[in-house]
Amino acid sequence: MTPPVDHVDQIMALMAVSFDPEFNEAWTRRQVDDALAIGNCHYLLANAHGEEPGPDDQIAGFSLSRFSYDEEELLLIAVSPQFRRRGIGDRLLGRLAAEARMRGAQRLLLEMRRGNPAEILYRSFGFSPIGLRPLYYRTQTGACIDAITFASDLD
Repeated sequence: MTPPVDHVDQIMALMAVSFDPEFNEAWTRRQVDDALAIGNCHYLLANAHGEEPGPDDQIAGFSLSRFSYDEEELLLIAVSPQFRRRGIGDRLLGRLAAEARMRGAQRLLLEMRRGNPAEILYRSFGFSPIGLRPLYYRTQTGACIDAITFASDLD
């Protein structure tokens, strides 16, 4: 799914304010462009109500996912700090689940660093831990953090 350039610009701007640089979670422009050029990656944008934005709406959140066989992997999700705690992340996950079902996905996957505050959102959406990668992530200060893999069935 090749998005308009301004959508990638909006994703990059949102990522810059949403991810703590200590954890090296933000992607580069090239990584986003390359992922979306492959064809099995999809993105969603959200306005301040968690809905698909109109032409004049401010972008409050986004998700980036990859479909493969019968699974959809959430690669990135972010909500601008000024719009957090309004249900936008939950609505993005709901929209992602609906679109993933239409593509034939039977479950959603994601991987996150241990201690990521978004775990509360993921668990409330039905994600459960299914795997662990010890010391997988490295912070800017050199500390290593476990990665936890989560899954949620789309029945």
